Amino acid sequence: METNTCKTEASKPWDYVLVVNRHTERERRNIYLEFLENLKGKGFQYEVKDDQKKMFCGIRAESQILDLYCALLLEPEDQHPTQRLTPIPPTTRIRIVHFVLKNTTAAGDTLGDLIKKGVFEAKFPLHNEEGDLKTKWARWRNMFQKQPIDDIRCYFGEKVALYFAWLGWYTYMLVPAALFGLITFLSGFSLFNASQISKEICEAHDIFMCPRGDHSRRYQRLSDTCTFAKLTHLFDNEGTVVFAIFMALWATVFLEIWKRQRAKVVLHWNLYGWDEDQEEMALQLINDPHYKLQRHEHSYLRSTIILILSLFMICFMIGMAHILVVYRVLAAALFSSSAVPFLEEQVTTAVVVTGALVHYVTITIMTMANKRVALKLCDFEKPRTLSEQESKFTIKFFTLQFFAHFSSLIYIAFILGRINGHPGKSVRLAGLWKLEECHLSGCMMDLFLQMAIIMGLKQTLSNCIEYLKPWLAYRCRSIPGCESSDPELRDWKHNYHLNPVHTFSLFDEFMEMMMQYGFTTIFVAAFPLAPLLALFSNLVQIRLDAIKMVRLQRRLVPRKAKDIGTWLQVLKTIGVLAVIANGMVIAFTSEFIPRVVYKYRYGPCREGAHPAVDCLTGYVNHSLSVFYTKDFNDSVRIKGSEHITECRYRDYRNAQDHNFSEQFWVLLAIRLAFLILFEHVALCIKLVAAWFVPDVPQKVKNTVLEKKFQRLRDKYQRLQKMCSSPKSTTV
Repeated sequence: METNTCKTEASKPWDYVLVVNRHTERERRNIYLEFLENLKGKGFQYEVKDDQKKMFCGIRAESQILDLYCALLLEPEDQHPTQRLTPIPPTTRIRIVHFVLKNTTAAGDTLGDLIKKGVFEAKFPLHNEEGDLKTKWARWRNMFQKQPIDDIRCYFGEKVALYFAWLGWYTYMLVPAALFGLITFLSGFSLFNASQISKEICEAHDIFMCPRGDHSRRYQRLSDTCTFAKLTHLFDNEGTVVFAIFMALWATVFLEIWKRQRAKVVLHWNLYGWDEDQEEMALQLINDPHYKLQRHEHSYLRSTIILILSLFMICFMIGMAHILVVYRVLAAALFSSSAVPFLEEQVTTAVVVTGALVHYVTITIMTMANKRVALKLCDFEKPRTLSEQESKFTIKFFTLQFFAHFSSLIYIAFILGRINGHPGKSVRLAGLWKLEECHLSGCMMDLFLQMAIIMGLKQTLSNCIEYLKPWLAYRCRSIPGCESSDPELRDWKHNYHLNPVHTFSLFDEFMEMMMQYGFTTIFVAAFPLAPLLALFSNLVQIRLDAIKMVRLQRRLVPRKAKDIGTWLQVLKTIGVLAVIANGMVIAFTSEFIPRVVYKYRYGPCREGAHPAVDCLTGYVNHSLSVFYTKDFNDSVRIKGSEHITECRYRDYRNAQDHNFSEQFWVLLAIRLAFLILFEHVALCIKLVAAWFVPDVPQKVKNTVLEKKFQRLRDKYQRLQKMCSSPKSTTV
């Protein structure tokens, strides 16, 4: 059992409040009175206060309930006949009251069922003495100050405190990642005008690209993409590979050092040996002395059904990505025939930008649907405890959210522009619309724009909504009315007017951070500014969450914990996926491999470097395939086709039969070899880093060891005294 390192709140008689509509039906009134009497029979006290429209019922546990809780969780060697039980912290009092309330019934219904039926209107623990957190933590001016983790723990419980401790450490560790990403991005500026590839593209006035759309088709000079070529070089350069490997190492070091930080914090809170199952059973016995142990169970039939339903939902998520593909195809056809000159000239850019906006809206809608589905699947699985329910729900919800967030990015990174066929024989959707192609400057530009727009919207618009929605709701609910003369009732009404919270309120914050962590690590090779955006967002997010919890929301029910639970496994999974995804982006999406192969196999430096010649001279011409305009089925319809005999397109195909050329197969083999090498090197670095940094500091291990030894030595000395005392004789 943990010792109380928190200061005891000033004596306030009530920890929990139930709200009842004053004009409720007589039948419902009898049910809520029965509920309160059942609570009284379990050793709880209540007091009802009338308002004009509501009745507020204050709840508290009597001292014998709290003493029983302490006695149940005392270790045998800690028991002593003269020992006085220390006061338990207010977070534990609230947790006990909440657990018993949740499991108390009236007319066969639990409190949750009674709220759904309208017998009770609301339930919440009371905010009390949160002034220190308001001044030291929940203020925008404290954005760059250290968080009072111990104070958060004493007010909101260990689970909330661990969330903010993790979020603070994550934000701190984003600083080196953001700096490295910014340096990688800015290094492209040093070659903004000096890149040989950009020079060749900007000077390619006599190279015409093949038409890309079905409406208003025309040939486009390659030199028209000069600006985009220079911009692409900002994030598609040699530093990208180094940055991707660095991020793989960073993700591992971040997790390993967090484990050490968690061990220090948990030891400081005296929860290192805390047993969650033991506390759960103690609370069950307090609620019902005749409680029967609920054993672990597993049903293969139930697991099979859940697996099938989960796979169906994943397929549905992938299907949503196909809907986005259809949108992009139809939007390309619409924009190409638009009367707006800009849209007609920048079809691909317009499609990418609007497609990202549609993807963001889809993510927002599917998040609500995914949560409902994950909850239904979790309820069907029948978890044994709340922590087990949360763990199972985490896995299911994260899996669905991952596909909702990243399916479109996977399509852009690895499928877009690779199944389109070639000019003269294009693959069409439903035989009508030509499939969308990558930007003329390469698919990395599409991926960069998609990542930038989605991350930008999620870090700005989502944060604004997250703050403004509860703020406006609180302002509307707390419109001044007839104030009560009873200060206690005024306080209860103030808590009632705050925004309601639910069991998974903290879960939603964790999930939001997991998705951000995914964007920060997965596909970071295409968007090196992701850690920088995440850093700025987190600085705001910490204070935003603090203000919500302290000023705008009802008090969360404190929960005890000694780690972040299943979220640690989620972070490890994202780290592995990041290595695979970034390796595939560098190998198949970026121009890194084709540039290296050209430099040492086909370019002017294949037999040795020449100081006067850039090794990438001629790369642009080499990387574009030739298509003869006479092979178009309807070449007459193409604008400006009178004097053009050939056009170019991004691929490695023969000009005669349009089959893949030798260079394509050489590149494919080298891409696969690089992918295997990159992933093995990155994963080995992760394993070495994980081995090199112990999960638990030696100081923590030694402190725990000393406590165990001290406990055993004290027990040994007591036994020695008992053995050395004179034996009583019987006559």
